[in-house]
Amino acid sequence: MTTVMELTCLSRGKGYYSPPCHVLRLGGFTLLVDCPLDLSSLSVFAPVPGGFGNGDRSAEGPVDATGLIRAEPWYKTVATLHLWDVSSIDVVLISSPMGMLGLPFLTRADGFSAKVYVTEAAAKLGLLAMNDLVLQHREFREFYSFDDSRFPRWMEWEELECLSPPLKETILGVEGIELGGWMPLYSAADAEDCVKKVQKLRYAEETCYNGTLMMKALSSGSEIGACNWTIEWIGRTVALVTGSIFSSGHALGFDCQALQSKDVLVYSESLSIDHVGSTEDDITHDSSPPRLDSLVDDASARSEEEERLNFICSCITRATEAGGSVLIPIGRLGIILQLLEQLSVCSEFTSSKVPMYIISPAAAETLAYTNVIPEWVCKQRQEKLFSGEPLFAHQELVKGGRLRAYPALYSPELLRNWQEPCIVFCPHWSLRLGPAVPLLRRWHSDPNSLLVTEEGVDAQIALAPFNIAEMKMKVLRYSFLSRIELKKITPLLEILQPKLAVLPEDLKEKVLFLNTSSTSISLAYYSLNETFRLPSSKDSSKIDISSDLVSQFQWKILKESNFSISRLKGNLVMRNGRPLILSRDELPPSDNNIPLMHFGTPDLPRLLARLTEMGIRGTIQGESECPRIVLIDYPEKAVIEVRKNSSCISAPSERLRCTIS
Repeated sequence: MTTVMELTCLSRGKGYYSPPCHVLRLGGFTLLVDCPLDLSSLSVFAPVPGGFGNGDRSAEGPVDATGLIRAEPWYKTVATLHLWDVSSIDVVLISSPMGMLGLPFLTRADGFSAKVYVTEAAAKLGLLAMNDLVLQHREFREFYSFDDSRFPRWMEWEELECLSPPLKETILGVEGIELGGWMPLYSAADAEDCVKKVQKLRYAEETCYNGTLMMKALSSGSEIGACNWTIEWIGRTVALVTGSIFSSGHALGFDCQALQSKDVLVYSESLSIDHVGSTEDDITHDSSPPRLDSLVDDASARSEEEERLNFICSCITRATEAGGSVLIPIGRLGIILQLLEQLSVCSEFTSSKVPMYIISPAAAETLAYTNVIPEWVCKQRQEKLFSGEPLFAHQELVKGGRLRAYPALYSPELLRNWQEPCIVFCPHWSLRLGPAVPLLRRWHSDPNSLLVTEEGVDAQIALAPFNIAEMKMKVLRYSFLSRIELKKITPLLEILQPKLAVLPEDLKEKVLFLNTSSTSISLAYYSLNETFRLPSSKDSSKIDISSDLVSQFQWKILKESNFSISRLKGNLVMRNGRPLILSRDELPPSDNNIPLMHFGTPDLPRLLARLTEMGIRGTIQGESECPRIVLIDYPEKAVIEVRKNSSCISAPSERLRCTIS
């Protein structure tokens, strides 16, 4: 049996908000791993048509407000994903809520019929994030009355040539080929329809695709519902690791044991801005082998995160004590929950009466959801629940009236209760949509006010519309951990012990084994938009044979070759990801989900003739196109798509599908 494995990196990712995107081919199946949006690219658009700056638009000068694009924002998908035939994708694996923000573009596309797998929590938070984005975009569009435009003027080459180099690179990419990845945003109906098409899983719940691929989602620690994936396929095991941290203050921790001893481990995170400073010199050279418990139970990382959060809280407290307001446009649910918890135990803050607002279309629903997700949070918070305490401290803040959630900045109830100074949590971290824009306009000249934002977004471009030269508001930029630190990748691999570890090319000079003589791990590296072929396994040809068939073997000894042979007549099926040969008597009933394995391309004229004999009428569409289509119009509407590597039968009833199959 063929065991071809190929990996194509479509995007290296840009951290938490824009995870990497890969295509993995396993034999005849094509898997897409994550479908994100690059929302950092929104920074090329002006948040308001008028802006603040008065500079001249120039391709040579620094980025200012007048250099930004004054148009309805479009959204940047994975640059080369639109070049793939969506009908060829069989499975989509989603690793985090941010990894599904671009999924509605796929699920609404003609020909898309892939099975989408995502954890229950990631599906819920992903839908909330999509609706949040759609409603903020709608508010922006309605406020400024933009006209419909299928091909906006800013995408014309003459307009692109007038942009400054940083903006032009953001739009076109380093190689100037990414313009095709820009699209107008999907609708709320598209988002709802998208989530209806996904299959939701719990952590470590095994699911099977086509009787061949066995998949599990394993907690990654980076966010509530975020996961790594394992795939078992014809005796081979593959682990996909992305966006993980070992120890989290809110999400269920990194599941390391379930990733051990796999045939192939694909590590998909590249270097990022917040990790560029890490080098091999940061690694402690210890001759003793790394231990699983010390790696996963990372007290030092938790301590660093707590210190970071405590420092931010102290800056927030000082700003409010001086009479200033604080704006926190951070899109990470876990960070917001932990900041609220730190503030709730800060004596200086609790003694004051400064109100806190969360302003977002999804704010109230998100806060309510975090009260009912014990299986998705870290062990320490689960223990709180068992002792009768709330999972997160914001519940007490809401009850006490210190924290209030509103759908929009101009909500009548918020306008009645508005007080300053105050602390506002809101989207969007790009500073282009939502409440962050008018609040920055209001507070940017106040020296006592504070803006808390994240590193990784170009500060000059992000703040360009708000007169950086005249901006008196304090800006605190912080980096929050969203992936495994560079110095810990080597000990992780030595603990997991895959036969082959496949890493991004930019880690080639960074990840070195300290005890190469004591490990059998092979290393390989992949590049962006290049297909990497993984070596075949020697054990991939193993097939289980039922005992009834084995008992019927009549062996013939070949003396010259010194081995025996026997004829075998049976039916090849797939069960739990492994091939199995059964006798006809052992075949499962027709309503069983264990599929037979069929090879070769169907002869469509013969198929249609046989269906006609059975009273099923249809027509063949296209003689040479791929996929070829058979449209069934009687007794029910149905579609048969015959692709290069597989065929798909879509029919309203199980009976008709089984008959055609």
